[in-house]
Amino acid sequence: MLTVEKKSILELLIALAWADGHVDEEEMDIVKALIDAFNTGDEEKDALVAWAGSKRTLDEVDISSLTKSDLTLALQYGVLIAYIDGDFSQSEADVIDSLILKLGLSAEEAKPLLDSAAAFAKSLLPELDS
Repeated sequence: MLTVEKKSILELLIALAWADGHVDEEEMDIVKALIDAFNTGDEEKDALVAWAGSKRTLDEVDISSLTKSDLTLALQYGVLIAYIDGDFSQSEADVIDSLILKLGLSAEEAKPLLDSAAAFAKSLLPELDS
């Protein structure tokens, strides 16, 4: 069963995937992999995949139950989703910035998280360095 926190993380990632106006197959693959990793039941999985089927924004996601650790995880995977298609667009950067504001992080707090998340994405996707 999916906890409220994990559902919020997945919804944040779906909203980030929509940042550039569409969800690429690679982006949805990450979301689906996390849905599976979170041991989501079939009914909840179907509901999340259906929810991802139309444009979503950060404003639609309730983050009130998320801990700092949850937020860091969401930001890290969010940056990975932004990089996965090989094109980190301005609209994706803007949504990441909006997420940082929504999370209540200062620029100083966000910078090491973003640097770490970008390094994480690049470690999984070595072609980004070329």
